Amino acid sequence: MRYFIVDDDPASRKMLHNIILNSNIGFVIGEAKIGNEAISRIMSMQPDFVLIDLLMPELDGIETIELLRKEGFQGQFIMISEVVNKEMVGEAYGKGIDFFIHKPINQVEVTSVLHKTKEQSQLKDSLLQIRESLVHITSNKEPQKKRTVHDIVFSILNNMGVVGEKGSDDIVLLINIMIHENDSSKPSPSLQSLYEAVAKKSYTNHDDIKKESKAIEQRIRRTILTAVNNLATLGSVDYTNPEFEYYGPRYFDFQEIRKRMITIQEGNAPSLKTKVNVRKFLHTLYLETRETYYQ
Repeated sequence: MRYFIVDDDPASRKMLHNIILNSNIGFVIGEAKIGNEAISRIMSMQPDFVLIDLLMPELDGIETIELLRKEGFQGQFIMISEVVNKEMVGEAYGKGIDFFIHKPINQVEVTSVLHKTKEQSQLKDSLLQIRESLVHITSNKEPQKKRTVHDIVFSILNNMGVVGEKGSDDIVLLINIMIHENDSSKPSPSLQSLYEAVAKKSYTNHDDIKKESKAIEQRIRRTILTAVNNLATLGSVDYTNPEFEYYGPRYFDFQEIRKRMITIQEGNAPSLKTKVNVRKFLHTLYLETRETYYQ
């Protein structure tokens, strides 16, 4: 399960983050201290669950939930609050809250609630799959709309938990250029030429293109590093996790992921300064996207 935490108290965010990581329930893909900051990131990352504080400055938890529902967010909400007023609790449930976690935060309560919501979510997914299978059997097949390169790359990056990173848009544009604008009969272009091709979509001046291409290189590198850390976190929690099993050995040097898993298991934060094989990541992403796009 993928979680996003919204709470203006940094201590509460840290406690929830550690409980989720240590309880083998899932991993945290993002955090925010206020509702205004959280909305765009949640819509971009599409977590399975949002743990949200009831009382926050500017937008409270209920107001934030209302705005997210208006934006079309389909994930589930778990409210965090020290408020025991029955009317406010009833209003929160009316807005779509699935469970409450009371403050001060208690590890046993949090773990119990998260296990219950995870089980409910998995049951709901199973029922949905059965329903879709029955619909598929009883209805005529309709031609599927062809997926765009953007859709395919976005889905892969989302599975790695990096859609909200700044470099994700650069990666989508880069893969789109490789598929639609490069001659496949010629040797693979250099990374630098690809960064410049992306930069030319926004700039025409030579100096601006050079400057932007360097910025693109750094954004993409940081995004790939975050993907490595996310997968290492998944693997340290559940070695059989499907995202970890699929993306880990295909997109990265597995020894590097293993080192990061050991670091996480020892309770240390993984570094973002370690080298990664950017070319391998982009080449694998290009091949997988092309295969799906031309099916």
